[in-house]
Amino acid sequence: MDDVRTPLTLAAMRVFEHAFARSVAGLVADDVALSSVTDVWTVFDRIERLASGAKTLLAERVDIAGDWKRAGARSAAEHLAKLGGTSTAGARRTVETSKQVARLPGIADAMRSGELSHAQVEAIVPAVAADESAECRLLKVAATTNITELREECLRTRAAADPDRDATHRRIRAARSARTYVDAEGAWNLHARGTVEQGAAFEAAFEPIIDGLYAKARAEGRREPRETYAFDALMSLAEREPDEPRRRANARFLALVRVDAESLARGEVEGDEVCEIAGLGPIPVSVARELLGDAILKVVITKGVDVINVTHFGRSATAAQRIALLWTKPKCANFACSSRFVQLDHREPWAKTRHTKLGELDPLCPHCHKLKTNQGWSLVGGAGRRAFVGPHDPRHPRNKPPPA
Repeated sequence: MDDVRTPLTLAAMRVFEHAFARSVAGLVADDVALSSVTDVWTVFDRIERLASGAKTLLAERVDIAGDWKRAGARSAAEHLAKLGGTSTAGARRTVETSKQVARLPGIADAMRSGELSHAQVEAIVPAVAADESAECRLLKVAATTNITELREECLRTRAAADPDRDATHRRIRAARSARTYVDAEGAWNLHARGTVEQGAAFEAAFEPIIDGLYAKARAEGRREPRETYAFDALMSLAEREPDEPRRRANARFLALVRVDAESLARGEVEGDEVCEIAGLGPIPVSVARELLGDAILKVVITKGVDVINVTHFGRSATAAQRIALLWTKPKCANFACSSRFVQLDHREPWAKTRHTKLGELDPLCPHCHKLKTNQGWSLVGGAGRRAFVGPHDPRHPRNKPPPA
């Protein structure tokens, strides 16, 4: 049977709005059975995705209609922001996304079917607009991983399709900014934007301070979220005297430039080659060349020193092993987790093997590491990023029969 779409009319939408409003008006959270509350939440999430997708698809049409001019707004984005109770910047992104989706039928269909959240749409559309051949791949990524992973893959796609990375880099640097504002609750906020290598330089100075505050709190018996120590570290930087010497960055926090040797020699990236600061994002080859002599950064060049077969008899990984792991596995090995603050975990206890080999180490964030150590969770068999399961999951290594 052919897929026949029902034309959307204002009258039909009013009827649906009224029926849906009556359902929500009767919602009392405590009346929803615990056995079905997650499924009910999922239904509302799908409705939200459908509504968000429809609003995005219609945004360009609202711009063309010109009602915003008659309302005295400066732009369609300003008008939509007032109607929707959102920021003008967010509405402007929606209008721009709507214009790009108009020539991306595959993405538009995914939005109509409720497959994509608003955040996923905002990540995918600019990337597919830059490289339409990436549409199927990015939709698959969106369906199988979290928003952080998707944004990173979209960023790589846009960078690979950029005909002039140097010009883009100069534009970002020229538009660098930092602003502060007070939110609706009365809390002070800071938002900064700049190039990737500037972010790497900041984090190289920032992370050791966070670590120091964390260690001090642990020694005093205090337990607070890492984000709390990060804010305290930021204030520490602000309160430092101008002539106070900077703390030397610990090697653990050195950023790595991942760059293929051919790209470095040629001066630009081609095909599947990479040039990026690990964990932050792509940079032009020209910037990588400038950073080669910088004391803050170490450079790992593809086809460099092979540390795969190195066996170290100490408990901790060597510097070379840590660099290799930061390059190849910069995130928690749990596929559902995107944390970059990781600890190296031996698959088999060091007390049993008495050695440290690269192929036997997995990076785990503190939360996942604690689950493994205290509650018996484990990564499923294999290598790289993969599922992280509880002790009763049939995929848990303990629950699988030994090979014949």
